Amino acid sequence: MGKLTDRLDRPIVLVGLMGAGKSTVGRRLAKRLGLPFIDTDAAIADAAGYSAAEIFDRYGEADFRDGERRLVARLIDDEVKVIATGGGVFVDPRTRKLLNERAITVWLDAPVDVLADRTARRDTRPLLRNGDPKGTLERLAKDRGPSYAEAHIRITSGAGAHHDVVESIVSALESHLDGAAKP
Repeated sequence: MGKLTDRLDRPIVLVGLMGAGKSTVGRRLAKRLGLPFIDTDAAIADAAGYSAAEIFDRYGEADFRDGERRLVARLIDDEVKVIATGGGVFVDPRTRKLLNERAITVWLDAPVDVLADRTARRDTRPLLRNGDPKGTLERLAKDRGPSYAEAHIRITSGAGAHHDVVESIVSALESHLDGAAKP
């Protein structure tokens, strides 16, 4: 694995809808590659003293997204690492452009049924507190899909083992770097 990590010159940023596995897979990917891991929602909560959901509720989505954008810009400016982002980060055109220029972006794409099952386990998602979480996820998948599709790499994350998703990402990173090295 040292060979892949030696070739990385920028962070790996996981994007996708809530419940796609960005945090869980990100932690495992970072361990597999021997890299640091950062979850942007946790970093925001540490800085603000409130959970991401509480910030969202107290100050609204616009303020939350603004803080998220500033944090992401800082995180991609230093060492190579794995970063799991919140579901809305990559939707903002400025943030998407910045991430695609200065990181390797990986879209974890999961079916809505899988997302609905995973997100139903905890009530920590402000956008899903509306009585129709599956409908909201379907709408978000449709609305955000074109933005996520601009990521460098797309990995399908279903109900299978996280280990398999990590291995798919590692293979895709190898291919991406091989393609980037060609003139």
